[in-house]
Amino acid sequence: MTPTLDRLIASTAEVDPPLAAVDLPTLRANARDLVRRAGGTPVRVASKSVRCRAVLEVALGRSLTADNGFRGIMTYSLREAMWLARSGAQDILMGYPTADRGALAELASDPVLLDRITLMVDSDEHLDVIAAAAGTESVPARLCIDVDASLRLGPVHMGVRRSPLRLPSHVAGLATRADKRGFAVVGVMFYEAQIAGLPDSSLPVRWMKRASAKELATRRSAVVDAVQTAVGALAIVNSGGTGSLEVSSADPVVTEVTAGSGLYVPTLFDRYRSFRPHPALYFALPAVRRPAPAIATLLGGGYIASGPAGSARVPRPVWPSGLTLLRNEGAGEVQTPVTGRAARSLAVGDRVWFRHAKAGELCERFTELHLVESDGSRTVVPTYRGEGQCFG
Repeated sequence: MTPTLDRLIASTAEVDPPLAAVDLPTLRANARDLVRRAGGTPVRVASKSVRCRAVLEVALGRSLTADNGFRGIMTYSLREAMWLARSGAQDILMGYPTADRGALAELASDPVLLDRITLMVDSDEHLDVIAAAAGTESVPARLCIDVDASLRLGPVHMGVRRSPLRLPSHVAGLATRADKRGFAVVGVMFYEAQIAGLPDSSLPVRWMKRASAKELATRRSAVVDAVQTAVGALAIVNSGGTGSLEVSSADPVVTEVTAGSGLYVPTLFDRYRSFRPHPALYFALPAVRRPAPAIATLLGGGYIASGPAGSARVPRPVWPSGLTLLRNEGAGEVQTPVTGRAARSLAVGDRVWFRHAKAGELCERFTELHLVESDGSRTVVPTYRGEGQCFG
């Protein structure tokens, strides 16, 4: 058992599970490590991977804006961005486009929100949606243009399917048209998922990552030059993720990198060579019955991570050690059986601790997190869900 998990177990011994707990000393150490890996480039916090205002404050301070190497939030929903802006956050970058007409109309009518929130776009359609929602052709909204950062080798596409924009001329063209319509183009974003989101699992993967970083560094510089020639200096050149901070921050045109998962460190980050993972977020489930001598059935647990279905997306039991999920049942919404030698000693009411495959998604399953300090003291804080917020 790690000191982190030992502390969480002791601190929450009197709390009835299911419960989710965060070890604050580990979380703070992870935050410092993200800043170190960014090498002086400000780190924007990806809220999708956190989903708890109290944890956002650990990185960004009470203002939710900037502190100790972190600067700004990248949100996944416009309504989330407006909620955080009204909570004090002053530098919010949307990570994805929005088609929420009601939220866009609300944004367009509020000068404070317009100043604090930067929308993400990658097409003229997005400009049309924003203008139509605002009820005017000229909207002084801040825009960042999402640029395809995938690696293409002939017909092979390595990366995620995001923006249709790839060539400098195409990005600059959209920037020019947005500028003429009254929008304020303030940034460009490059999310290299094929570098940030893949563990260093083999030599071919590591080769692909190096090749992708080399190609993107050249193309990113060309895109930035083209856009700045078209509309003037950019305040934001965003790139990276928890798995690629060193690579992205090494590019002199990048003004900020984004990370969030590296605060909690879910299981998907266990096989990276660029940093040593120190998990900070765990959850516990109670044993509620014993269907067989070597099987204990737990309440809940079907917290499956997004992405391609497979064993890498299911939660992993980590204590007591030696437990595994049943192949034919896996992690169920209402019950999760575990087996292994340790299962023989589990009694009804005992708990099993897990790690989630991804970071902030676990917070959709819990209304609160137990934040545990080094001395074992515990504070209970709400997740987004616990504050009555659900942003999809």
